[in-house]
Amino acid sequence: MKILLTGSSGFVGQNLQPFLTEKGFDVLPISLRGDWQAQLPPHYDAIIHLAGKAHDTKNTSAAQEYFAVNTELTKQLFDRFLQSEARDFIYFSSVKAAADTVVGVLDESVKPNPQTPYGQSKWAAEQYLNSLPLPTGKRLFILRPCMIHGPGNKGNLNLLYQVVSKGIPYPLAAFDNRRSFLSIANLQFVIKWLLKNPDIPGGTYNLADDEALSTNELIKLIGEARGSNAALWRIPPGLIKGAAILGDALRLPLNSERLKKLTESYVVNNVKIKAALKIDNMPVSAREGLLTTIRNF
Repeated sequence: MKILLTGSSGFVGQNLQPFLTEKGFDVLPISLRGDWQAQLPPHYDAIIHLAGKAHDTKNTSAAQEYFAVNTELTKQLFDRFLQSEARDFIYFSSVKAAADTVVGVLDESVKPNPQTPYGQSKWAAEQYLNSLPLPTGKRLFILRPCMIHGPGNKGNLNLLYQVVSKGIPYPLAAFDNRRSFLSIANLQFVIKWLLKNPDIPGGTYNLADDEALSTNELIKLIGEARGSNAALWRIPPGLIKGAAILGDALRLPLNSERLKKLTESYVVNNVKIKAALKIDNMPVSAREGLLTTIRNF
């Protein structure tokens, strides 16, 4: 089975490509720079579209950059898919295409209302993909992962690890939250079975581990992985929010966007994808997956 993979140089691609190759798939990385359409082979079975402009927590990117990459390139690639003999188009969108802030639990029935150019560009791409009729025999999967982690992760999880590893007490322990994560192992499991099982119906699916954890629990896991107890400081939230506003002005590591990511609740429901795969639980628990990631730092 020949798979075209965009975004192979990114964090997910660097983990997914060798995994699929090991499972017997013929994976062909495709760059969407320049005359990318000339790279496409005459025959392939599926496209996994990972390439995109990631959310910029420093808020320095222009809105049109997100739409040029996340929306327009996705449209062009999907148009080529419709003209091809390929069966599957797997588009990696984001939970941020549905909501920037979650009250309760986010599932696929929520009416999307993204507030940032990143989320809006992903949602615009989703709308285009769903607006075109699919020829018989083709499937479209729109996957909305929450925060993905695994070997090579360089996001906020890595920032938290650096804080704990230097013996710096975690100063945000006064914030009470719950967050969903997605282990790269669970992501790989889902992709493998979507490709292998032609009976799984296409559609929009959230991707997340089964359990949500608080950031305080995550800090304790980092300490556990390092064989030590992490220190938690309960500094009044008002003081922390003031420091983040100062960080916005001075472009410090702690700014309002990063504070929101570290302290807000964002719980994602994964029941729909598990029902489609006919499983009761993801193969890797949130705790197990996070410990694996942390030990790779």
